[in-house]
Amino acid sequence: MSLNINRDRYESINRRNFRNALINLLETEYKVLGSRKILIMLAEDIESLYRDFHPVVADVGFGEIVFRTTKDDGQRQSYGKRTEDYASTTVILPLITEEDVERRIYYKKGDKNSNYKLNQARDIETMVRLLESAKKQDGLLSGAELSVLLNRSLTTIRNYLSEYRQKTGKILPLKGYVLDQGSLPTHKGIIVSLYEQGISPADIVLKTSHSQDAVDRYIKQYCQIKKLILKGLSEIEIKDIVRKSMKVVREYIKLYYDLHPEITQES
Repeated sequence: MSLNINRDRYESINRRNFRNALINLLETEYKVLGSRKILIMLAEDIESLYRDFHPVVADVGFGEIVFRTTKDDGQRQSYGKRTEDYASTTVILPLITEEDVERRIYYKKGDKNSNYKLNQARDIETMVRLLESAKKQDGLLSGAELSVLLNRSLTTIRNYLSEYRQKTGKILPLKGYVLDQGSLPTHKGIIVSLYEQGISPADIVLKTSHSQDAVDRYIKQYCQIKKLILKGLSEIEIKDIVRKSMKVVREYIKLYYDLHPEITQES
């Protein structure tokens, strides 16, 4: 009996935690009554969500920032869906590195355009670092988020992305590319272009940061429509066969003729 009394006295210390305080709050202040099991599950979810939004300070290193962004979980964009309705995740981004600081210390000014070129190269390097870091943590940064993080206009960010793609041939895992939204070049166009250059689907996956399923899907759709074009079928006939919207069909048809300028499209 004495052992049980002592156990109750000491175990009460461990019960004074965030989860039980939350359960008590739900029951007393918000009058959420019902199954105790349901309240425990709800409290656990809220506790987990809190930890997700507030990572341990010790995990954040020099020059890193905690940032909340879109979660890369295969979700598809849909018209009218609010931003807050999409899954999100907390990532730790390396905004500043020790190398960034060192380069500022030892950089020597050269010709009159050297500062501009240096700033641009530094911005692009940081942009790549942020996007790739977010992707490794299952996050997708948008152009607007990069604009805020780098303190550059959206137009400048688009120019950076275009320049990087032209120089390296790689596609960065920007939210707009991965989810195929906005005014950015469509990822289907990029994937199909690489495919027509003879690059294997496996290598396209590495270059575009897309899943194998997504790459295979776009290539399959393009090849199907390409065959129908070569058979001389009209847009309407192709649409009826592939069962895609006219907009999608026209995108693929335009891609085909853009990639094969030697072939003239008949009106």
